[in-house]
Amino acid sequence: MVNHEKYIQRCIQLARNGLGSTYPNPLVGSVVVHNNKIIGEGWHYKAGEAHAEVNAIGSVKNPELLKDATIYVSLEPCSHFGKTPPCSDLIISKGIKKVVIGTIDSFAKVCGAGIQKLMNAGCDVTLGVLENECKDLNKRFFTFHEKKRPYIILKWAESNDGFIAPENIPDRKPVWITNKQSRQIVHKWRAEEQAILVGNNTVTKDNPKLTTRDWDGDNPTRVIIDKSGIIPNDSSVLDNSTPTIIITTDMFRKTNTSNIIYETVDEAKNIAQEICDILYKHQIQSVIIEGGSFTLQSFIDKDLWDEARVFEGSTTLKNGVLAPNINGNIVTKQQIKKDTLIVYRND
Repeated sequence: MVNHEKYIQRCIQLARNGLGSTYPNPLVGSVVVHNNKIIGEGWHYKAGEAHAEVNAIGSVKNPELLKDATIYVSLEPCSHFGKTPPCSDLIISKGIKKVVIGTIDSFAKVCGAGIQKLMNAGCDVTLGVLENECKDLNKRFFTFHEKKRPYIILKWAESNDGFIAPENIPDRKPVWITNKQSRQIVHKWRAEEQAILVGNNTVTKDNPKLTTRDWDGDNPTRVIIDKSGIIPNDSSVLDNSTPTIIITTDMFRKTNTSNIIYETVDEAKNIAQEICDILYKHQIQSVIIEGGSFTLQSFIDKDLWDEARVFEGSTTLKNGVLAPNINGNIVTKQQIKKDTLIVYRND
């Protein structure tokens, strides 16, 4: 009996290689199997480039085997013309008769059409292998298209006595609660997500760059909540080096520059939801909210979060800014030297 799960698991493993570079496309991995042996594999590297199925089929050294092979793919093959031709057409044209798919693509332009096209061409299609794992792989993509907002990751570091920062921070410099390894992990996360969001208190007190300088990857779009226009003009987030969105009000809106866009919110409304709407308008599928405590709590209180990544450091502050209060399911807990990383899911 063929172990479909083994090959879909490999598809998922391959797909994760594209995290951070495929936006706005989903993460997809694919393998081609002949006589229980993988003869080709690939993943979607970058938006605008070949899809996973194309790379997997293209890597097969003996294409005459394709007609007797099975292709596995973590997400339903596309059926429409975008920047690349439909992958379902390629599978059909190569004479591949068996297709195993992890999960359906809820994107309106696909959403079952790729499967139907394959079946109409006489392909034997198996759907729903490791479906939950395949959906989790593309939690950003599915959240964006189904909930019309980005996938929201909350992140903060707190001292062992429950504070995220001392009361007074001198010289606009960050006070580190976690170790160097934990901070590098955060930069890796920034390279994986499309945007990073902080409030004006964080910018005013810490003057952060909000970049991936400790990890190889693209900088996320910086999103700053500055309703009253109070962040200093010499702030690093205003250096025009990285696309930046400033959330403000009509009263304090300024002129857009080449890399800085001003968007307005109505203070009388649900600002967290308004920000989600703005990010959706800008086609941002995922955002890390890094602070401060008031900003994080405002999203928690409106139940607008999907995941929280909380570092508990060994530092003792005794007083300062209290960490946010969150209720969620703990899915993982790991030690990073003396730091503890706890990941929550909002189920």
